[in-house]
Formats: sequence, C-alpha cells, structure tokens
Amino acid sequence: MCLGNICRSPAAEEVMRSVAEENGCGKKWEFDSAGTGRYHIGSLPDDRMRIHARRRGYELTHRCRQVCGEDFRHFDLIVGMDASNILNLRRMAPDIEGEEKIIPMSAFFSLATRYDHVPDPYYEGAEGFELVLDLLEDACRNLRDTICG
Repeated sequence: MCLGNICRSPAAEEVMRSVAEENGCGKKWEFDSAGTGRYHIGSLPDDRMRIHARRRGYELTHRCRQVCGEDFRHFDLIVGMDASNILNLRRMAPDIEGEEKIIPMSAFFSLATRYDHVPDPYYEGAEGFELVLDLLEDACRNLRDTICG
C-alpha cells in the first residue's frame, strides 16, 4: 500500500503476481493494491511507472482505489511502502487482528541499499522509477520465498 496507489503499490502488485507465478504459487494467492489516500480513485497507474514497468515485462492495468476495512479481513498481509503509509494503515485497521497483518515491504529487502522503505518516485526522474522496480523485484522475490516456501 502506498499513498495514491498510482506508482509503488500497483507496481508491487504486478511484480508480486509475476514472481509468484515464476514458481507456480501464484494461483494460491490473491494480490491487490490500494492507497491510503483518496487522490486517484479509478485512475490507471502513473504513465511513467507504466512505461518503466512495461520495459521489464509488467503490464499495470490496476484501477486505483483506497484501502478499506474489508481489506484487513480479506487479506493475510497488508504490505506498506514506507513509514508514513504504515502509520496510516495502522490508523485504518479496524482491529488488532487487522493491525497485526501490516508489514513494511522493506522487511523483505536483501539488496545492500541505503533505503529502509520504497521511495516515492512521483517527483523523481526515470532513475526513481527504476529504483522502485529494482527494490520491488528484490523484495517480492523474498516475500514469495517466505510465503510459498
């Protein structure tokens, strides 16, 4: 989950789906993304993220939506991109069980990096979008290995 659901979280959704399908566990899981803010509801992801993702073989077709209470009941994990969104998710969680499902994407980083979060590329150039995809590919593979064995 990220703030607007137009860059990081839709990219994470598609990267996660793709890496899960690499070893056949993709059919066991449901992947979705949402934003903690209401800014872009119904929109496709940011064009720049879609272009950079497409270059790596990912098609981002998700329509942006906001996190809702049902997400905390429906999903086993709620993965946030940075500390601000983790805090927002904790505030949105309907109960303790929902709050316990929240985990930062950075918990799955294995690359040597100076980042303890997935940075928002919205105000960055091409390098920012590529960095986000690099971090997400690493973290999603590690998350897949954790949940799929």
